Amino acid sequence: MEIETHDQLTALGHPVRLAVFRLLMRRYPDRVPAGELATALDVKSSTMSTYLAVLQRAGLVQQTRVGTSLLYTADMANVRQMFDFLLVDCCRGRPDLCMPNSAGNVPMTDRKYNVLFICVGNSARSIFAESLLRQLAGDRFNAYSAGTRPNTELNPFAVQVLADKGHDIDVLRSKHVSEFTGPDAPVFDFVFTVCNTAANEECPAWEGQPVSAHWGMPDPVKAEGTDAEKALAFQHAYGALKRRIEVFTALDVSSLDRLALQSAVDDIGRDQTE
Repeated sequence: MEIETHDQLTALGHPVRLAVFRLLMRRYPDRVPAGELATALDVKSSTMSTYLAVLQRAGLVQQTRVGTSLLYTADMANVRQMFDFLLVDCCRGRPDLCMPNSAGNVPMTDRKYNVLFICVGNSARSIFAESLLRQLAGDRFNAYSAGTRPNTELNPFAVQVLADKGHDIDVLRSKHVSEFTGPDAPVFDFVFTVCNTAANEECPAWEGQPVSAHWGMPDPVKAEGTDAEKALAFQHAYGALKRRIEVFTALDVSSLDRLALQSAVDDIGRDQTE
């Protein structure tokens, strides 16, 4: 294991290979096309292939072929072994030294939880998620949403869908993630990205190490055709998020430890995309 760990750390010693690994960890359990990785990190396709090959040889990345496409995901079994080795060998098994802020296997307390949904524009999908969580379980969760792109506005098709479904649209506005990174911002228990672009981007390090997951889905804003066809795309996005949030709100959060919660929220994103 020591030699394998040395190879893994060597592979991660290159800044761009490290960026690829971090992106795949943020996107886990998604299988991401090589071309999307190259675009997200502004790297030539041939160079990205070389980086991925190194990470694959180090056991940090898995490759899957679907048709003519090569898809990549973090090899979590080997990643966990690497972390376990470092914890035992370097930290002598002392999480108080190497993971001072980790919740470990301590159950979440029984209280009202803060949840943040992140998208690029905070104009449709993340707004849907915020509104749905507030409607379905507002007594148990404080729902927030934000975007990674500044100066955006709510999409009128999204607003119409929410109004038709009986949501309070007066409380909604498009917000940038910077609003939630100051000293007076809420401490989040859960942070979910709901679009691939947002997950590919660097997001702020949230205080308190929230449970996070990627629930990527198609962007209805990019739908083309007649107004009726565009409206249908927003209806589909709303329905897909509603199913996910119904599963999320059914979780007995206070009885689950952090590891079980992480597995559960990962499964929600995976079950809707596979």
